[in-house]
Amino acid sequence: MATYKPRNILITGAAGFIASHVTNRLIRNYPDYKIVALDKLDYCSNLKNLNPSKSSSNFKFVEGDIGSADLVNYLLFTESIDTIMHFAAQTHVDNSFGNSFEFTKNNIYGTHVLLEACKVTGQIRRFIHVSTDEVYGETDEDAIVGNHEASQLLPSNPYSATKAGAEMLVMAYGRSYGLPVITTRGNNVYGPNQFPEKLIPKFILLAMRGMVLPIHGDGSNVRSYLYCEDVAEAFEVILHRGEVGHVYNIGTKKERRVIDVAKDICKLFLMDPEKSIEFVENRPFNDQRYFLDDQKLKNLGWSERVIWEEGLKKTIDWYTKHPNWWGDVSGALLPHPRMLMIPGGRHFDFEEPNRMSHVNVPKLPNGKSKL
Repeated sequence: MATYKPRNILITGAAGFIASHVTNRLIRNYPDYKIVALDKLDYCSNLKNLNPSKSSSNFKFVEGDIGSADLVNYLLFTESIDTIMHFAAQTHVDNSFGNSFEFTKNNIYGTHVLLEACKVTGQIRRFIHVSTDEVYGETDEDAIVGNHEASQLLPSNPYSATKAGAEMLVMAYGRSYGLPVITTRGNNVYGPNQFPEKLIPKFILLAMRGMVLPIHGDGSNVRSYLYCEDVAEAFEVILHRGEVGHVYNIGTKKERRVIDVAKDICKLFLMDPEKSIEFVENRPFNDQRYFLDDQKLKNLGWSERVIWEEGLKKTIDWYTKHPNWWGDVSGALLPHPRMLMIPGGRHFDFEEPNRMSHVNVPKLPNGKSKL
């Protein structure tokens, strides 16, 4: 099996949850790779997530938006980028029901800007597009075989629809312009550094505060959870061994009902589930189950390492030691959070000032980028 070796990697959304673990892993394991981390520092990003990498000579952080064609072209050109790992996206389903246009802007338009820049520069040797298991839509409750990479895409909410739309653009640029694209579709991920609008960190922080855990609907919805380091390793494998033009599911066959996740967290906090779990109004539409066939990725040599009980204890331990990692997250801990997605920082119940200046893209007298 041929092994791909990148030189200069642009990681979008690098200060977010999954991308920061991937960034830190690559910096740690491959000191000869230069990593350019691009992030607009939206509400669910945090520069502290990149603390393990910030002192490394092969790491560079840039605050900026993938929707800026000038910035993207400038970075590809000046940093001699040959590989892109595209994580940047709005991902929280609850937000997509309340602000769907922002999801179209970030997830579809932002991806389009990146693809067009790749076409124009003609120097990209790998474009890894990070999608989601939700593009497949709901899996039948009695299905014993998961969705495989050629399964039909049937998204059921604005978030997954925009991710499916972005995939279509990626596929089209691969076919029309020969861009060396690879797409991943992953199950739910949990672990340290995750913004607490997501189920597991939300329940952990609520339990730490002695508050009830709100469950949408009756809690029978089934999800599959992978620990963040296992997922970071999966991306490391796909980067080096993945085949151009292919899609790879990143998943686990170990499924859990949401109610069981809540009960496991209650148990570790010595809380009575009968008194600590509250059932609240469901989402407008809440897929009952996502189930993936991950054999294709396993054929590349990847396998899940961290079992649920170990990963959950590690995650609880991290949040217990870092209760203020995200500052005031009271807005995110509501049963149905609605974050304000405003460029330039984190905005929900408070406004945090920008921590880094924006990159100024040089302009020619005619107003075009200096490329």
